[in-house]
This record gives sequence, C-alpha cells and structure tokens, in this order.
Amino acid sequence: MNRSRIARAAALLALLAAGAAQAHPGHEHVAEAAGWAASATEGFLHPLTGADHLCAMTVLGVWSAMTSRRVWLAPLSFASVLLLGALLGLARVPLPAVEPMIAVSLLVLGLLTATRARLPEVAGAVVAGVFALFHGHAHGYELPETAIALPYIGGFMVATVALHCLGIAGGLALRRGNAWLPRVAGLGVAAYGVLLLAA
Repeated sequence: MNRSRIARAAALLALLAAGAAQAHPGHEHVAEAAGWAASATEGFLHPLTGADHLCAMTVLGVWSAMTSRRVWLAPLSFASVLLLGALLGLARVPLPAVEPMIAVSLLVLGLLTATRARLPEVAGAVVAGVFALFHGHAHGYELPETAIALPYIGGFMVATVALHCLGIAGGLALRRGNAWLPRVAGLGVAAYGVLLLAA
C-alpha cells in the first residue's frame, strides 16, 4: 500500500513538473534572441570603435561625393567586397599584409580626398573594393568567440553603410564650399595611415 502511494505521488510530481515546464515556454528562444542582439551590437560597434575602419569608410564617402557623379558606386563596391572579405576572415582563409593594407587604404583615401583627385568611376570602385577586402577580412577574423556570425556580420555591414552615408552627406555639403575642410580631414586620415605603417 505504501509503495502504491509513493508511486502515485512520484507520478503526480512528474506530471506537475512537466506542466510547469510547459507553462513557461520560450526561455531558450529568449536566450537565443539575446545572443543574436548582443552579436549584432558587437558587430555594429566594431567599425565605430576602430579608428582605422571608421576613418576609411567615412572618408571614402566624402571623396566619392566630392569627385563623382555616381556617388554611391565606390561605397557600394566597398560594402560588397567587405562582405566577401569578412567571409574569408571567418573561414580563416589567409590574406597577406592585412594590417599594412588597412593602413595603406587610409593613406590613399586620405590623399585622394585632400587633393580631390578625380578617378574614372570604375577605377575608383576598384580601388575601394581592393581596400574593402582587407577591412572585411579583419572584421571576420576578429569575430569574438561568444558572438554569432550572422548577426555580427549584419551589424558591421549596417555600420559600414551608415558611415558611407555620413561621409557622402558631408562630401555633398562641402562640394561647393569650405575647400580647406576636406583637405585638412584628408591629410589627417593620410597622416594616420602613415603612423599605422610606421608602427
């Protein structure tokens, strides 16, 4: 008799535990959503907290807006190849001289902006794409261990486009005035590239 009562009590406790678990569904989904949000935030902040990435992406937009009719072409090329570079970095595909090439990108884009150099639009897009490959590789390679790749990539892609748009807006505003301001900014970015190369 006692054994029967104990068995019934155990069965009742098991049913109550199962019911309680079903009454609070979605905890794993909440944790997963939090992980995605944290990864997207980390990805978004990565270009904004790295001065090299921030300067390159912004000054590219400024230069494109000041020297090109299709102001979106070089930034679009940069963003597209950035994604390819990030996937290579995530896959740990080796790419030589990543950090020196990022520094060179600052030097070249800074000088292009300071001098208002006009390249053929396709050539400008190719230059932007070459540099983007190295910036993207650094983004992908530096994926934090705790981050989820897809939202992390999405985060830094959004930040990249935002920086390009900011640069384009600034370049359009300065196109017909304040000739000295983009020159100073471009020279500053170029000097930063030289410092990184010398480091």
